[in-house]
Amino acid sequence: MKNPSRWLLMLALVLAAINLRPGITSFAPLIERIAEELSLSRSVISLTTALPVLLMGLLAPLAPRLAVRFGLERTISLCLGLIGLALLLRLFGKNAPVLIGTAAMVGAGIAVAGPLLSGFIKRYFLEQMGKTAAYYSLSMAVGGTIGVVLTAPAAEWLGQRWTWGLALWAIPAVLALLIWWRLPNQPEPAVESRTGLPWREPRAWLVSIYFALQAGLFYALATWLVARYHEVGFSLLQSNAFFSGFMLIGLPSAFIMPWLAQRFGRRHLLMACCGVLATVCLLLIAWLPQVNPLLVCMLLGIALNGTFSMSLVLPMYEASTPLAVSRLTAMMLCTGYCLACFTPVLTGLGRDIAGDYREPFLVLATMSAAMSLLALRLAPRRDLAAASTR
Repeated sequence: MKNPSRWLLMLALVLAAINLRPGITSFAPLIERIAEELSLSRSVISLTTALPVLLMGLLAPLAPRLAVRFGLERTISLCLGLIGLALLLRLFGKNAPVLIGTAAMVGAGIAVAGPLLSGFIKRYFLEQMGKTAAYYSLSMAVGGTIGVVLTAPAAEWLGQRWTWGLALWAIPAVLALLIWWRLPNQPEPAVESRTGLPWREPRAWLVSIYFALQAGLFYALATWLVARYHEVGFSLLQSNAFFSGFMLIGLPSAFIMPWLAQRFGRRHLLMACCGVLATVCLLLIAWLPQVNPLLVCMLLGIALNGTFSMSLVLPMYEASTPLAVSRLTAMMLCTGYCLACFTPVLTGLGRDIAGDYREPFLVLATMSAAMSLLALRLAPRRDLAAASTR
């Protein structure tokens, strides 16, 4: 089979990336309605979001093994098929076991596909990694956003049937699967197949902890940012508007930051600057929440979406082969998501102990400052930089 065209490879990447988030974010606008209609507690219904994130961490190390066994392209195809099947099963989701089971299926598919898509970029877009990673992170951000924005109107349009609104996202998954099944499947080199995740490499831990810090900040803010502003006197409508600004501004930021990182070469300085900006914004939210809240939230969105998109790029620059990239990404996602899932819980616990959100947000600001310092330790390695220019 002849090599696929560049536009087909890019289309496959974009469609796969779009499908990595709607299966999770589509619950958000309907979660209160579902909980009330099915008489589910908030702790039970929250598993539809918490379980996929946890599995995205726990199952990520399986990705390189599956790529060695079945091939990178075919494994990604199977993951998209699993996601599509899970979303389609939500047509029958008027009970808790189906909702939670499909959430687990979605999380498993994302956990394996995510690391392998980084390796896919390394394999086919080596000379344009920054630009390609920009499209990749933008596509993920678009997928997450449309999952939040379009699910409720779609459920209304489909006759108030929320199960149909959730299952609607099976359509892009099936479209992506059809494209990926056309791609040739390339086996991994035999030498690499015997290598495990880079748990003993100090630099791999730096990358993983950096990802854990930025992911932890995002999930804590996604859970409690609205509550912080509502606590200090803003209406729920206003607080949700600030949060919408935080999310929507991330779309251009997710695209621009990886491109800037490759164009100017000093990605660690750009990552550190984003961390400093996030720190300042979090301090303002903690101490002076009345000061330009929409602007502060938008700047915070630029900073954190920038750190997220650049953290996705890091393994592509740190490892030398597609499978090595997938292995480092798997370690990064495993460590990051397993640690990040605790930050919303600990932030809420801090609020219960302190009586307000000021102290927990000061802790988040400290995390952001630590992320900035860690970014400076991630200056490009000379050996890999030299290898990439040969």
